[in-house]
Amino acid sequence: MKKALLLLLSLVLVLSMAVGCSNSEPTTTTESSQTSESKEEPKVEPQYGGTVTFAYTQPFKGVLMRAYYAGEDDDLILNFMHEGFLTTGDDLKTYPYIAEYEQSADHKVFTFKIKQGVKWHNGDELTVEDWKYALEVIAHPDYDGSRYSNVEMIVGVDEYHAGTADSISGIKVIDPYTIEITVKEAQVNTLDNLWSYPEPSKYLEGIAVKDLASHPKVRQNPIGIGPFKVKKIQPGEFVEFERFDDYWQGKPYLDGVIYKIIDADLSNGLLENGEVDIIQIPSSQYQEIKKLTNINLFEEAALAYSYLGFDFGRYDAEKEEVVMDNPKFQNKQLRQAMAYALDRQGLIDAFSNGLGTIIDTPMPVVSWAKAPDSELTHYDYNPEKAKQLLDEAGYKDVDGDGLREDPQGKKFTVSLLAMSGSEIAEPRAQAILQMWKEVGLNAELNGGTLKEFNLFYDLVQNDDPTVEVFMGAWGLASDPDPSGLWRKADSWNFPRWYTEESDRLIKEGVGEKAFDENYRKQVYVDWQKIVNDELPMIYLWSPIDVYAANKRVNNVDANSFTIQKDVHLWWVTQ
Repeated sequence: MKKALLLLLSLVLVLSMAVGCSNSEPTTTTESSQTSESKEEPKVEPQYGGTVTFAYTQPFKGVLMRAYYAGEDDDLILNFMHEGFLTTGDDLKTYPYIAEYEQSADHKVFTFKIKQGVKWHNGDELTVEDWKYALEVIAHPDYDGSRYSNVEMIVGVDEYHAGTADSISGIKVIDPYTIEITVKEAQVNTLDNLWSYPEPSKYLEGIAVKDLASHPKVRQNPIGIGPFKVKKIQPGEFVEFERFDDYWQGKPYLDGVIYKIIDADLSNGLLENGEVDIIQIPSSQYQEIKKLTNINLFEEAALAYSYLGFDFGRYDAEKEEVVMDNPKFQNKQLRQAMAYALDRQGLIDAFSNGLGTIIDTPMPVVSWAKAPDSELTHYDYNPEKAKQLLDEAGYKDVDGDGLREDPQGKKFTVSLLAMSGSEIAEPRAQAILQMWKEVGLNAELNGGTLKEFNLFYDLVQNDDPTVEVFMGAWGLASDPDPSGLWRKADSWNFPRWYTEESDRLIKEGVGEKAFDENYRKQVYVDWQKIVNDELPMIYLWSPIDVYAANKRVNNVDANSFTIQKDVHLWWVTQ
């Protein structure tokens, strides 16, 4: 499950989701003596011109290179300006896009052929050398991003990453439009996990890998192959795009797009007066926004989940592995008690207008791999059970002040790290703290305040010693493989938790036997039972995303992970 986050998106599940359809038969009308003539609305042809304002409610980092971006903030920008060789359909399966492919009978050799004549925004032609370059960047010893799991399956990557080889032996360029990639072993989800985004190798030539993420050609003047190119960037505030006339699928209808950061609290008013055209709305404003008459709403069960993560240790960047050396939350009964103490449905109802579904594993409700409820422990709101577990674990009120000490009789506090960004952020965090206090835990907000989006993830990713429990969310890719987020080797394993059995099952879930989907699902059920019981994080809910689009914007559609579908076909009624 790589991002996305949404991470947000990515955090990149071969998931199937229920698609709404009608079971009714066509109706037949009996001709009568009195008939009426139906008048069809005249068909309006798409028009060129106009600009759309696409809003987001958190400042963006501006790391506008697919190999390095981390959050949904930058992902949304990149969706307008860049594309990959493969794509994900509404059914969440992987399909050819800019590249067609064939694979060998043993599923180890993949031959990709890309379309000719695709242009980068600076006029250079796209070739497979640009893909090779991107793969080499991610595999490079100096790469400090989080996409290594998307290339580690390629033969020769280990040697290249270790600095003992000057090329990746499993990558072979046949001609400017054909490339052959050999993987170490057959895996059912190779195409889902293999990094398929090219980078402009000529444009970035000469820039050291260690300098790429901060380079002006990435931060201020990025280029892609998508329908819109960057015209102006105001860091953290807006990105102005203009139409790319040489886009490979044809000239986009819009003159441009403005990606604009807004105050989430103002979403309703900005939509109403037309200052914002498209936004994923804050769930807290759902009731007000759905009353607006100038918008269309799109509601989708999200390929995402929210959670409260426990900090088990740190990530050793030199060894590239998780180290579980923080003892504070190692007691499973403590973690389970903290879960039972939370009224998750109450939080959904109070702060998200009911737009979410409670989960007990890190698998969204739309996943075909989700474990049956009957095989899981459900941490339903039960403060009495929480108190019982805390007593059994030795967390008792020794001094009679109403707050529990740890098993050694020492003062025990729980520090919650949560991010700002909406009017519900503070009261929701306080509600969580209050629920823990009601079972005797001395819970407080990290540093006494909410943290801005980028600061929040800096603290988590860099294993700041003040981080104990943190409220995060993941937007996921289209395959249920937990690699990237849950293994010992994964830098995005933010709780810094793993077990040998968990890692074994994650590997088994993509192995040769996993080509049998029933076998693969059982592996993931077994894995979910482990993380459901061990509870390295409290799984909160899988959200229902609601997007609003001004009715003047045509050809807008959404699915479980995006509203940015075919943005080159968006057009506005003047």
